Amino acid sequence: MLEVTVAGWAATIAVIAGLLVLDWVVLGRGSRAVELGQAARWSLFYVAVSVLFGVVFSLISGWALGAQYFAGYVLEKSLSIDNLFVFVIIIGGFAVPLAQQPKALTIGIVIALVLRAVFIGLGAALLDLFSFTFAIFGVAVLVTAAQLFRHRDEDPDVEDNLVVGLARRVLPMSSSYDQGRMITRRGGRRVLTPLFLAVLAVGTSDLLFAFDSIPAVFGVTDYGYIVFAANAFALLGLRPLFFLVSGLLRRLVYMSTGLAVILAFIGVKLVLEFAHHEHHAIPEISTVASLVVIVTALTLTTIASLVKSRRDPTIRAHSGSLRHRGTHRGARVAGHPAPHRAVAEGHIETSTEALTPDRAPAEGSPRQERAT
Repeated sequence: MLEVTVAGWAATIAVIAGLLVLDWVVLGRGSRAVELGQAARWSLFYVAVSVLFGVVFSLISGWALGAQYFAGYVLEKSLSIDNLFVFVIIIGGFAVPLAQQPKALTIGIVIALVLRAVFIGLGAALLDLFSFTFAIFGVAVLVTAAQLFRHRDEDPDVEDNLVVGLARRVLPMSSSYDQGRMITRRGGRRVLTPLFLAVLAVGTSDLLFAFDSIPAVFGVTDYGYIVFAANAFALLGLRPLFFLVSGLLRRLVYMSTGLAVILAFIGVKLVLEFAHHEHHAIPEISTVASLVVIVTALTLTTIASLVKSRRDPTIRAHSGSLRHRGTHRGARVAGHPAPHRAVAEGHIETSTEALTPDRAPAEGSPRQERAT
């Protein structure tokens, strides 16, 4: 049984907030592109901090609970690969300048973390009140797995983000970037820049992943605190990981299939957990077994993807979509044509092959639309 005191919650939130502040001061606030070496160092730093937190938590609460944290963290880290695919599409779709990409990702991830915290609280409350919530979560995750496998060769569309679409319709928008500002002046009035939309897209698009990833983590632990910690530390490392592996993403051709398998396994585990609550004779899947399955599936998927992409360099990966789309429309900036059709005088493809950070437009380049 895990009982987290107010001081424990306060300490955990303080650590996460401190890391966010450090991230913002060092990388998010400046107007410069993130170099590969810098991204590698920060990625390793966040992994080390996440592991250190797990070790300290295990020493305080016991290694059984520690194993649940590590299983949740590895699960969230693997599922976050889909986040990276979508981040690449968003950053390229909105033609975010290289120097402003760290800022867009940092603020977007903070929004995502806050929204996930709310969703985790609701999920934990439902699980405490109704045991059949395990079954509901399990079925939801199984449906997600089936849809992801079915549409594994497709990419999501930023235009499906209802929040971004609503903001574009009701808020005054500029068609051009103004350095790192999200609010600027055009024609004597204050307007929002495309950077605001990009930040909003990153933060709210992640919430779509939360609807399947958070129930999945509840499949390896019943405790909201562990789910929150696993989600927070997995999200914290996303920004530097984006700059480190975005060029590698196009080679992970079987990753959406692997993630579908992992989600299907977690869905079955959730359903079995509900059944075990009702009839103790029905077996559960242990946390250790879950961790082994997740790591094994992720490893085999990565190896198979790299072998396949090496044999066929022309093939590229897709993040997978939860529904079929006939054509990929791409994102529009401030009501203008989709970037894959036209962004000012330039041309940007909203595919994971084209949208690596080193191929995004630099600030002030002709790919940015001129203010009208």
